[in-house]
Amino acid sequence: MDATEPLSSIPYHIGIIMDGNGRWAREHGLPRLEGHRVGTENIRRVLEACGEYGVKIVTIYAFSTENWQRPLEEVRGLMGILERVLDSEVKNLHREGVKLRHVGELEGLSDKLQQAVLDATELTKDNDRLILNVAFNYGGRSEIVRGVRKLMEENVDPANVDEESLSDYLYTAGLPDPDLIIRTGGEMRLSNFLIWQSAYSEYYSTPTYWPDFDKEELYKALRAYAQRDRRFGRLKV
Repeated sequence: MDATEPLSSIPYHIGIIMDGNGRWAREHGLPRLEGHRVGTENIRRVLEACGEYGVKIVTIYAFSTENWQRPLEEVRGLMGILERVLDSEVKNLHREGVKLRHVGELEGLSDKLQQAVLDATELTKDNDRLILNVAFNYGGRSEIVRGVRKLMEENVDPANVDEESLSDYLYTAGLPDPDLIIRTGGEMRLSNFLIWQSAYSEYYSTPTYWPDFDKEELYKALRAYAQRDRRFGRLKV
């Protein structure tokens, strides 16, 4: 497949559920954390490919609120990987014009990790080549509950609450909804990822594990998207 062949349309915003790190590690005879480490390294390559294709926003699902239920050793390892990535990659992303945004709760993370996230978002806040939303300690249902609570705290008149106003209280406020959700690893579920924002997103699932998801695999997803007929509940004229 020619991954340079022009596509008829490119999604502006892509969400990615990066699944399959653990299974990739097992098939390679490696510890699960090594799979997560290799998967994290792959983010840079996929971002570069997204930039080449003209994608403007990428939201990656890095750690869900449910992931706290995993074995303590794995959770600690994931936190350590995030700390190392922030330390080693943020300056490179900044030079490449990537704006980093955290999507999720800071509460529950160590003070050091919280500060690293805040420093990264502050450093890159004025970049505009590509936006990278990192969904870490994120859950779609809790995001909606959080938004409703904030509406109530601000005493917003219920008569003035609509889809647009609630969207303004979500982590992705000010950003367009994802056009395409990609899930690696072969599963066919959202796993509590952007469940409000993805109401009319196109979905693409591939059996390829995240560490092996490369530019050619991304092209396959983009080509499938370009062949979709998006009607948003309306009849095609």
